[in-house]
Amino acid sequence: MDASKALAASSRTATLGSASDIDHATPSRAAEKPRRSLGRFVYENSLTLVLMALFLLTMVGQTLTGLADHNNDNEEHGQPTVSLREYLVSGHFAEATAENWESEFLQMAMFVLLTVCLRQKGSPESKPMEGEDEVDEDPAEKRGDPDAPWPVRRGGFVLWLYSHSLSIAFAILFLFSFAVHAWGGAREYSQDQLAHGEGGTTMLQYIATTRFWFESFQNWQSEFLSLAAMVYLAVYLREKGSAESKPVATPHGEQE
Repeated sequence: MDASKALAASSRTATLGSASDIDHATPSRAAEKPRRSLGRFVYENSLTLVLMALFLLTMVGQTLTGLADHNNDNEEHGQPTVSLREYLVSGHFAEATAENWESEFLQMAMFVLLTVCLRQKGSPESKPMEGEDEVDEDPAEKRGDPDAPWPVRRGGFVLWLYSHSLSIAFAILFLFSFAVHAWGGAREYSQDQLAHGEGGTTMLQYIATTRFWFESFQNWQSEFLSLAAMVYLAVYLREKGSAESKPVATPHGEQE
């Protein structure tokens, strides 16, 4: 009997010890879960995160060098220099920034729209030459799919709007950048005019100047050239592992 009691007590002790170990281990695993979730988030969004980090770094570089250049120009013309805060709301900064954003968003809007109906044989940036692609499927057929995005399940005008939301978003960003370019350019142009004893100009008047369109066209042409180069060079050139390239062994005339 004593041996039986001792065995039972030993079993209870072992059970309590195991439970204690579980209690101590559980917080550790709970603490690891957020770290794994953060790591997963970074992995799943790494391309966007790296691109945004590069954007911020280059934006800082543009701002600091732009401020220095602007102040150098002011000193040469006997005008007061400006602080960083003043520069960030100046026409010089707005114009220099927005004219580049404008061309980028125009480029992407046009590329999204042109790839709907135009083709480039052998380019991974193009839909197949024959037949319909997966992106041409009628989204209304997926209306009953519980995993489909809400606009697809809603249907009607909401679905139509969602079906073109990418090009619409880029078009809105282009128009916003175009307006900021015109506003900032008008302020900077007016300052130049006033420095030479002439009158200032409004935003609409500035849009009518050759200077405004020169600033726009010089950026637009480079964006369309880079797109054309990307589409055509990808027919014959490869980058192993890149989503923008065909597999290395794929024949030139095939899409993928």
